[in-house]
Amino acid sequence: MSQNKFPEGWDEGGVQQVLAHYEEQTEDEALAEDEAGLEPSDTVMSVPRDLVPQIRGLIAKYRS
Repeated sequence: MSQNKFPEGWDEGGVQQVLAHYEEQTEDEALAEDEAGLEPSDTVMSVPRDLVPQIRGLIAKYRS
C-alpha cells in the first residue's frame, strides 16, 4: 500500500480543510473569490495547452 506524499508544510488535515472550503462554497462565493484574484486590466481565456509557453514568453516581454 502506498502512502500519500504532501508538499512541504502540508499534511492530511490541511488538504481536508482546503477540500471542505471549496466543497461548501456557493457559486456566488466561488465567483467572488475568482474575481478578487484578477486585476481590472486582466483577461482570462482558454488557450491550447501547447501555446502556454509562448504566451508566458509574450507576457514576460510585455512586463519587462
